[in-house]
Amino acid sequence: MSNAQGKLEELKKKIFFTFLLLVVYRLVAQIPVPGVDAQAISSYFAEAGGGGLFDLINTFSGGAFKRFSVLALGIMPYITTSIIFSLLGEVIPQIQELQEDSEGHKKIQRWTRYATVLLCCVQGYSMAAVFETFVSPGGARVIPDPGMLFRVTTMITLATGTMFLLWLGERITEFGLENGVSLIIFAGIAVELPSEVIQNLTLYKNGEMTGISLLTFFLVIAVSFFVVAFIERAFRAVPVQYAKKVVHNRVYGGAQTLPMRVDTGGVMPPILASSLLAAPATFATFIPQESAFRPYFETIQQSLYPGQMLFNILFALLIVYMTYFYAPIQFKTNKITEMLQKNNAFIPGIRPGDKTKEYLDFVLNRLSFFGSFFLVVICILPTIITGSQTRFGGTAMLILVSVSVRVMMNIQSFMFADRYEMSYKAKGKYNGNNRRF
Repeated sequence: MSNAQGKLEELKKKIFFTFLLLVVYRLVAQIPVPGVDAQAISSYFAEAGGGGLFDLINTFSGGAFKRFSVLALGIMPYITTSIIFSLLGEVIPQIQELQEDSEGHKKIQRWTRYATVLLCCVQGYSMAAVFETFVSPGGARVIPDPGMLFRVTTMITLATGTMFLLWLGERITEFGLENGVSLIIFAGIAVELPSEVIQNLTLYKNGEMTGISLLTFFLVIAVSFFVVAFIERAFRAVPVQYAKKVVHNRVYGGAQTLPMRVDTGGVMPPILASSLLAAPATFATFIPQESAFRPYFETIQQSLYPGQMLFNILFALLIVYMTYFYAPIQFKTNKITEMLQKNNAFIPGIRPGDKTKEYLDFVLNRLSFFGSFFLVVICILPTIITGSQTRFGGTAMLILVSVSVRVMMNIQSFMFADRYEMSYKAKGKYNGNNRRF
């Protein structure tokens, strides 16, 4: 029991440490960039209302974007550069070799951090230039003293904020319960959910939202949580037969299963699709007001707002394409085939080697078809049903549920591992002077 108590204390420390660092993240997210008029920026976004690209960015940054916080860029620049290097590894053999080697993997991580800093500088400078054009309804400028000094200062501040988040994420990964980057994104989205609920309740009390619309809002969130949780834990079990062998009078091998996730691509396809669709709308904000092309870019920007018909169509097509593109990166059939051959394992009825790879590719394509259909439905249908009244129907919902499921599975694995260890020791396998081998 003492060992079990020690494991329980260790789990409590992990939970407390994770919670503490997430609190630090939320506190730092309240600090505005130097040179920003907090009251003016609050009035500007209050007048601008909800919906559109800014709400999407603000959701993933945990509200830091609309406060122009030092963490306004969030962790997304690092996610973007990580995805870029993952994709490059599929088309450049040299990078793929580095990713498979332990020392090469560390080198790729360094390159990813350097690229993250460069991307943060570009995005930070662009964001500072955009915020300089914002004026509150009262006529006050959001940035009282615009200029090159403010832009450079903001660029350095936002890049530092993102790298600080990356450091926090690494500490959470090392001492906490789950991948730190995933938990930071989860925390940023989760803190926006109560304000979303309060906002809709306020609209209902003021008569601006009907009871049916409010009920639909809660039903959409509840059903989306259930469906995503069910699919995220769904696997296709491929039977695998291992050669039997006897070690110390015990038989090992036999029939096992190879689990393949139904949603193999995970949250990456919607994130990639959202990033690609956000690029034209972001570019449109840099077109000068006096430019003759400004009306055309404004039309494109309005058409690509979340919830618009053109946005939904392009979003669905990009999700399908990214699912088929990213699924083979997550589940490498050639490596699985090599691993099965090295362990004298085979799929019943399928020859080892190329035939096994063809079969796994066939299963993966079928799973990708269903996974892409699921992602399109869960990312677009809730927005259509609620009339763009909620930001928690697509990628945000996937991240919330998938990270929650992984945390619970990690806790269960941590406790089950302790039970297996105690059970193994109780049989005298390796504990004490009378160990069997």
